[in-house]
Amino acid sequence: MITLSNIHKTFNRGKASQVNAVNGVDLNIGDGEFVVIVGSNGSGKSTLLNLISGSTLPTSGTVALDNTDVTRLADYQRSKWIARVFQNPLSGTASELSILDNFRLAALRTKPKGLSIGVTDAFKLDVKDRIALLGLGLENKITQPIGTLSGGQRQALTLLMSVMDDCKILLLDEPTAALDPKSADIVMKTADQLSRDFKLTTILVTHNLKDAYSYGSRIIQMVEGKVIKDIDTKHKQALKQNDLFEWFG
Repeated sequence: MITLSNIHKTFNRGKASQVNAVNGVDLNIGDGEFVVIVGSNGSGKSTLLNLISGSTLPTSGTVALDNTDVTRLADYQRSKWIARVFQNPLSGTASELSILDNFRLAALRTKPKGLSIGVTDAFKLDVKDRIALLGLGLENKITQPIGTLSGGQRQALTLLMSVMDDCKILLLDEPTAALDPKSADIVMKTADQLSRDFKLTTILVTHNLKDAYSYGSRIIQMVEGKVIKDIDTKHKQALKQNDLFEWFG
């Protein structure tokens, strides 16, 4: 599903402030894999996610999604494959609009211009059913402006909205970093369930080693723009949580 071939990303090239953020990464992520990427600040993990999403283009190397070369395509041109949830719960939603209207916009995200989806009774019921899975009682508040909700509630709804259309890849960019522990737990459990139910190829970038241990089928560690560990499902299951802490010792 995702293939990165000899990817490099250099910022401020040729200047004293030059930063080699990603250095020759080769990576293959298969359909339905849930990959967790960990690393210290400046290790290149967020840049790698940006290179996959198209919000950053590589200095050299190639990016392929679903056997299609997308190396020079911008993020909006990759949206038919990718949904992304950011660290900031305020990103990805329109504060002034209702929960229902935000879901409607999410359902139209990759549709051709001119095609619209009305807010029918069937659509309302579908939205309510999806929201009810969170167990937060928000299915009874779909006419409420989404900006009046807590950060955790908005982040959980953003996750649900990310799968309102036919995306194949879910990118999670430290989605719980700004949340309290209870909200973070809801968001991660929701992400894990959606990944399984929709058979999404999922990438989680996180500093939370507990989440890195608990979620995903594969774990990657980055240091100085390089992949230094790539642990498959079998070996990840054999890891102990203390093993991850030792990686950063």
